[in-house]
Amino acid sequence: MSAPFVLTLYGTSACHLCESALAVLEPLKGNGVHVHEVDISDDPLLLERYQLRIPVLQRTDNGAELDFPFALSQVMDWLQDVLREGR
Repeated sequence: MSAPFVLTLYGTSACHLCESALAVLEPLKGNGVHVHEVDISDDPLLLERYQLRIPVLQRTDNGAELDFPFALSQVMDWLQDVLREGR
């Protein structure tokens, strides 16, 4: 079994949109995708970069970012190359 593919979700604990984004991503968790949550309020640089954009999903392999709102089908298209490799 290959290692899970990691996505980073930037957000904050008081963000209802972040909760919605996590709900969209839930079906991927059982298919070799791990979602690492990062609270931007813990880091001044991340806060400056993402405060007006959260939630933001980032691929750890190439740094590409996807801003919310997104649907599961959009995320799957965005990850098509990884999912095709059978991770």
